[in-house]
Amino acid sequence: MTTLTTTPLAPLLDRLFGEAEATEAATEAAVADLSDAERARMMRSKTGYRDLYGRLKDAPLAVSRETGALLYMLTRSARARTIVEFGTSFGISTLHLAAALRDNGGGRLITSEFEPSKTARARENLTAGGLIDLVEIREGDALKTLSVDLPDPIDLVLLDGAKALYPDILDLVESRLRPGAIIVADNADFSPDYLARVRAPTSGYMSTPFAEDVELSVRIN
Repeated sequence: MTTLTTTPLAPLLDRLFGEAEATEAATEAAVADLSDAERARMMRSKTGYRDLYGRLKDAPLAVSRETGALLYMLTRSARARTIVEFGTSFGISTLHLAAALRDNGGGRLITSEFEPSKTARARENLTAGGLIDLVEIREGDALKTLSVDLPDPIDLVLLDGAKALYPDILDLVESRLRPGAIIVADNADFSPDYLARVRAPTSGYMSTPFAEDVELSVRIN
C-alpha cells in the first residue's frame, strides 16, 4: 500500500482525472479559432504562450495517468527528497510527486504557477490529498519565483509549463542538480532548443524521448 493508492489521494486523483477528461471538449473550444500553426507558434514563443495559456486558464492541462505514475516511480526509485516543478496547473502532477516524497519519508517540493486561479485550485487539491505540508506553491512568473531560495541539491525537476521557457528554467536550477538528478520534460517537442541542449554529447546529461510526449534526462556530471 502506498499514499498513491490509498484514501484520500486515490479517490481524489480518480475524480481529477475524470474531470480533466470531461473538460477536453471545452478546452478544445477555447482554442478552436487558432490554426495548428498558430498554436505551435504560441507554444514555442517566449511571449505568445501567455495568450494561449490565458485562454486555457480553466483547463486542467493534466499529465496523463501514465505520466503521473512515471513521476511517482521515478521519485521513489531516486529516493528524491527535493523536487522543483515548473507548471502546477490544478496540481495533478504535484500530487503524484508529493505522494512519492511522503512515501520516501518526507521532503520539499517547490512548484510554480503564474495563473492565480490555478494556484488556488492546486492548493485545494493538495490539502484534500493530505500533502500540502510537503509543497510550497510559488505564484507568478517562474523566471522570478524559481530564481531564489531553491534547495541544494535538487533531486528531480519536472518541466511542464510554457515550453519555450524550458532552457531558461534549466538555467535556474542546473547548478543545484546533484549528479544523477532526473529531469522530466513534458511536451518537450515544443522546445527544440531544450532538446538540443540536453541531447548534446557534451551537455552533462544523458537524455532520451520516453513514451509519446516526455523527454527523460539524467544529470551525469
